Amino acid sequence: MAYSERELLARLIQCEAGGEGDEGMRAVASVIINRSRATVGEFARVSDGGNVRNIITQPGQFTCLKTQNNTQNIYNMNPEDIHYEIADWALAGNTTASVGNSLFFFNPYSSTCPNYFPTNVGIIYNRVGDHCFYAPTAAYANT
Repeated sequence: MAYSERELLARLIQCEAGGEGDEGMRAVASVIINRSRATVGEFARVSDGGNVRNIITQPGQFTCLKTQNNTQNIYNMNPEDIHYEIADWALAGNTTASVGNSLFFFNPYSSTCPNYFPTNVGIIYNRVGDHCFYAPTAAYANT
């Protein structure tokens, strides 16, 4: 099924950060918007001028887009009003200062965040809930 951009984002928010409260969900949505606004590197090419759908569906980026051996994926989500509200907020161009210009996030299943995103293209910016958020390093421009 081809979901609208709004539906796709609401499902991704619920799947990736549904248990992280409003701020955690806004933080994840902000990364999507930051990626769609990137002017250099991989995400600038993928977004092709700001296409949020391209960012969300980029292969290998979000666990919740993987369906093989993963029952917690966007196709099994049932977004609620809050997920749509945050999707609308993000699609209107809003982002949260708690993640700044972060382009990456992940849950390290640890009480601390590594200083660098695993590929060294991001440096720790902040932790929101269980997720660590990473701002791009200079190396990111070469991706």
